Amino acid sequence: MDHKRFGSTVYIRVDKGEEVIEAILRVCRKEGIKSAIFSGIGGCDLAEVLTFDPAKGAFRQETLEGMLELVSLNGNVMWDEDAASPVHHTHGLLAYKKDGRHLTAGGHMKSLRVLYTCEIELRPVVGGTIRKKFDPETGTGFWKLD
Repeated sequence: MDHKRFGSTVYIRVDKGEEVIEAILRVCRKEGIKSAIFSGIGGCDLAEVLTFDPAKGAFRQETLEGMLELVSLNGNVMWDEDAASPVHHTHGLLAYKKDGRHLTAGGHMKSLRVLYTCEIELRPVVGGTIRKKFDPETGTGFWKLD
């Protein structure tokens, strides 16, 4: 993994075998970034995709393996109200071939392992910090904007 800051934006290249989301969080810790949004593209060979089931208040997980084109990755990084380390909220869309058919899968990304490269643009929040607060009604966290 390598990264470089140009102005306030940080560009991250995640290399083969590395975990994408952990790389983003590692850069945030190293650069002192308290809240940011990010986007990216790349190629992966392993992905854990989560879908939230509101009726159960829990996520269902699916693991995908093989040649997975990461056609869209979007998310944010912030600190929980009481946490000492960053958390992420990441969505993605993967394209892949199965039985000769071209398919897609998307949702919350728990983890993504790079097959050949992944390129991320990380845009820190300027002039403030966004935190995450827990919402007991939905069982999930939302932006705390105060």
